[in-house]
Amino acid sequence: MRSLIDRLAAARIGQTTNFYRDGAGAALRRARLADYLDARRDAPILLVGEAPGYRGARISGLPFTSERQLTGTGPAEATATIVHRVLAELGLAEQVLLWNVVPTHPGTPTSNRPPTRVEVAAGRMFADELARGRRVVAVGRVAHSAFGGAYVRHPARGGAAQFARGLRALLER
Repeated sequence: MRSLIDRLAAARIGQTTNFYRDGAGAALRRARLADYLDARRDAPILLVGEAPGYRGARISGLPFTSERQLTGTGPAEATATIVHRVLAELGLAEQVLLWNVVPTHPGTPTSNRPPTRVEVAAGRMFADELARGRRVVAVGRVAHSAFGGAYVRHPARGGAAQFARGLRALLER
């Protein structure tokens, strides 16, 4: 996985912020990602979302994970909280690798924006690499349009209950 992280840190994906390369804490984010990918190397499920949120992976370095979940301090992100809660309720936390189609942050330090088609295409190679040998579940429409196949509603903007129901139904098949 070190090769993937090195390539990710060097990547320029449209107008996104590569927080694995730039800014204070980039080395910590890369180290966290390396540990996470190593711990989940045998996970049979890849839950893939759209892109890192400004309060989540952009700071923590881990997809669908906020700094507060890791350290107890820093910003929290609603989506990260919901995803981790649902995976824990389903007893699947250790069996799921979390990722984003665009692994770098589209937006500003205080906002998110949807990734462009060019950014999705450029970021997809990382998701494709992690998808090999795993069941892929797309979270939200952007991820679904990139991957097709299994889909669950994104938990943001009132979608928490639908996300939980959809993921439960999909994984019980």
